[in-house]
Amino acid sequence: MPSRRLLIFSILIFASLVSQGQTTPTNRALVPQEPPNLGKLKTRLLAYHNCTANHGCYTADLDRQSDLAISILRRRAAGAKPGEKLALVLDIDETALSNWDEETQDDFGYIAKDWNDWVDKKQARAIAGTLRLYKEAVAHGVSAFFITGRGESQRDATADNLKSAGYDQWAGLALRGPHSKEQSVREYKSGERKKIVDAGYHIILNVGDQLSDLNGNPQAERSIKLPNPFYYIP
Repeated sequence: MPSRRLLIFSILIFASLVSQGQTTPTNRALVPQEPPNLGKLKTRLLAYHNCTANHGCYTADLDRQSDLAISILRRRAAGAKPGEKLALVLDIDETALSNWDEETQDDFGYIAKDWNDWVDKKQARAIAGTLRLYKEAVAHGVSAFFITGRGESQRDATADNLKSAGYDQWAGLALRGPHSKEQSVREYKSGERKKIVDAGYHIILNVGDQLSDLNGNPQAERSIKLPNPFYYIP
């Protein structure tokens, strides 16, 4: 009887340890509570970017948002009043242009020299859905404005890259100068949108890959966020 009680007691102790995740090393490793593993996250990012399914893949998600933006632009342009000046505002990096080659080169990190060298190469390719949206804007007489966090010193390289990628005309190209260095992205971009509004335009669409591209006043009539899980700009 005592041996039976000892056996039952031992089973209860073991069951208690298992329920608390405190198994012995020979059975299961003790794993701490921790954030998701960075290496696994990077693998997921690569899979998301490179997959080709109609749902849950980067290109498909981009196209879905771009198609939504195009439908909004068409309806708004069709209902424009005589003499009304309509504007489309676009971010550049991961909105109008893809920097995927540079991102994977630096393993999703930011190295200033590598980034500046990449901009100077002027090799970023157009994001197809955004280019379609841009062409719709041009066809419907909607003026395109680019507002980017790139520095003013990169204006020529940025303009050349936009043109070579298919964005061959715009009403404005705003880059960060010394005066906006201390501003947050939200303050800087909303300030540039105010200049557009003050010039008499109605911003019917604002498209960016970060919420900081879209937040702040004045707001566009509609704002569209493109997917970008590859980096974050507050």
